[in-house]
Amino acid sequence: MKWILPLIALVWQSHDKPPERAAPYYPTPPVVVERMLRLGELRKGEKLFDLGSGDGRIVIAGAQKFKARAAGVELDKGLVAQSRRSIAKLELQSLAEIIEGDLFEQDYSDADLITVYLLPVTNIRLSPVLEKKMKRGARVVCHDFEFTEWNPEKTEVIEDEEGRSHTLFLYRR
Repeated sequence: MKWILPLIALVWQSHDKPPERAAPYYPTPPVVVERMLRLGELRKGEKLFDLGSGDGRIVIAGAQKFKARAAGVELDKGLVAQSRRSIAKLELQSLAEIIEGDLFEQDYSDADLITVYLLPVTNIRLSPVLEKKMKRGARVVCHDFEFTEWNPEKTEVIEDEEGRSHTLFLYRR
């Protein structure tokens, strides 16, 4: 896997602009969502950001199960609308929100935990942004694709309900 990251970066650099999407929509299995939030030590009242939040399942779990102030950042208008409907249906608007926008342009200065399930090339581009915008002590949990420039504090491999293996990486600023 390590050899593919430089190749992706090389291909990406050969184009004039970065990919339009940070990652394709691929829902995180529920057992992985739960483990990401537990590995990231999310606590009541903390601020969670899920980058590329898709259908909002991590945001919803953070608000519902952990009582965190949870925000998702999503570019896809359809997924933003779907997530917002789910949050409203569960009456979680006081704790959960979805920001429609570019994850590279957001303010993460109040983040306690950031969750990420993005492509390796996106993580390469995102890591310096987070380094500048995150407060000291904030945590980041990556699903399957690590930040190659950072050293993980913990790494866990877990299986989902269908027996697929997932690797989680915990980083602390």
